[in-house]
Amino acid sequence: MTAFLVPAPPPGAAPLPASTGPVTMSAYLPAYQVAPYIGESVGSLLAQTRPPLDIVVVDDGSTDDLEGALAPYRDRITLIHQPNRGAATAMNVGWRATRGEFAVLLDPDDRFLPGRFEAMAELAAARPDLDVLTTDALIEIDDVVTGRYYTATNRFETGDQRTGILRANFVFGHPAIRRTALEAVGGFDETLGSTFDWECWIRLILAGSRVGLVDEALAVYRLRPGSLSSARPRMLRGRVATLSRTLDRSDLSVEERAVATGSLAFVQRNLDLAESQRALLEGAGDARRRALAIARDGAHPWSSRAKAALTVPAPKAAGALLRKRARNRSRDPKAIRAARE
Repeated sequence: MTAFLVPAPPPGAAPLPASTGPVTMSAYLPAYQVAPYIGESVGSLLAQTRPPLDIVVVDDGSTDDLEGALAPYRDRITLIHQPNRGAATAMNVGWRATRGEFAVLLDPDDRFLPGRFEAMAELAAARPDLDVLTTDALIEIDDVVTGRYYTATNRFETGDQRTGILRANFVFGHPAIRRTALEAVGGFDETLGSTFDWECWIRLILAGSRVGLVDEALAVYRLRPGSLSSARPRMLRGRVATLSRTLDRSDLSVEERAVATGSLAFVQRNLDLAESQRALLEGAGDARRRALAIARDGAHPWSSRAKAALTVPAPKAAGALLRKRARNRSRDPKAIRAARE
């Protein structure tokens, strides 16, 4: 039997009957420079035990051979071309072109296992009050599965999802979202760089949407090794922008505002550390200044301040040591995952 993790219905709400009609689900993929991977992603959609109603691929100005990679599937997908405008824009174009009751995002370098759509449809039928559905996933690095997305420290929130989403993004990134709910909040914010997906989940949940999880690993989430020193600061800057924008809202409760404020302070401290480390790694001229600022900032933990203080006298030597460590960590699954979470 499929295991579901779901929030309780709203207090005082009458029980909703299970859906009697078939739930329709579409898939959309934003595509940019992913020709080597997208065929496997689209193939995983067509191999579903309950295939999507339709599949929309948005080519966001790719210069690789995306057309060639998609040639075997052209009669079973809708391909939309646009100039390079960013992932958020491509995603908005994609879900708006789908026809199903739910629009399901798939990053084109990831893939779904065959039962994912069927399991999410079962959850949608059992709990028609849910607007957002997702599943657990396997984390894959260099074609090796290194674990699951949800862990003891990265848990799916079933209690207070409003405050939970302000603490951390507990929604795995390939959700099925009810189109009417996505339309109501205006889709993805195209002015944000990274973490625009988390910002969208925040708006959905604060608008009243609830999220359910199929507690099975039914997707494969591929992490590609890259520059950890640049990936983490970029991601953290996106989180700062997302939380800052959320705090501009007037509809947060006192508790929710406190949680969001605490989250922003935590992320900002981590961004300061990541930017300081990047400056040391790159031998930037402001490396000493950044380290000194952290050493003097009582908001940082004592251990972080002590480490920063040790680098102040000799930032070049500290940078050389960090570069040596970075080379060893560049293929470390834990380090790769941590830089992107």
